[in-house]
Amino acid sequence: MLRPDVSLDDQQGVYDFYLDHQQNPLLARLAYAALSARYRPRVSFAPGAEESIRALLSDGTSLIIAANHLTDSDQYILAATAWQTPLRSAIGRTRVLAKDELFREPKLRKRIDMMGGIPVFRSKNHGLRAVSDAGRRMMEISAERVRRGDSLAIFPEGTCNTEDPARVQHVNSGIGHIASRAGKLGATPALLHLGISYGPATATVKSASVHVGHPVTEIPAKPMEIARTVQQHLQETVDEARRRY
Repeated sequence: MLRPDVSLDDQQGVYDFYLDHQQNPLLARLAYAALSARYRPRVSFAPGAEESIRALLSDGTSLIIAANHLTDSDQYILAATAWQTPLRSAIGRTRVLAKDELFREPKLRKRIDMMGGIPVFRSKNHGLRAVSDAGRRMMEISAERVRRGDSLAIFPEGTCNTEDPARVQHVNSGIGHIASRAGKLGATPALLHLGISYGPATATVKSASVHVGHPVTEIPAKPMEIARTVQQHLQETVDEARRRY
């Protein structure tokens, strides 16, 4: 299938493409390894989390990974973290929700596609009414990718936190709708929360502190309940990442 321009005017074609798009796993692993060497995050785990993540992935369980959002480099920190943890085994089978403007410049789009990106048309850029259909379609294909066995990484706050990096912003219901839809399709994903801290200077993204929470396997049924669960656990991992910085 031809690679379409990522445009809201062609949202149907865009999401038809990303429903089946698959990056080269070898190139993805090389890129994740390079990002790990460049950014060198210091990763810590909740008690038993490392072993539980490894067991879940070994059993074929998809993970819906939620991380707080502080800078435009956060996706690279997540990739570097994946390389250093049991998440390495999911490289090449992980989708990453990313704002649509990252797909406009060809060279950058190539990198985002290689990392498993799925574009998100945000209301702050296009208006709520304009993106409503695209948002529903994005959640549908994200849930379907989870059903197929992919993991999914999301920054559920929806935008960078420029106010108070110590406090997780409001978690939007999108992550809840995706998890709920995946469940209705027959998937049994687990939620995984990653807290990122850059210490007192968020402009310095190297040597970030990243804390990985224990996977949540008992997921509520309703989207808003899922969003509240994510809010709670994400705040706990952010608190710990800041404490360990």
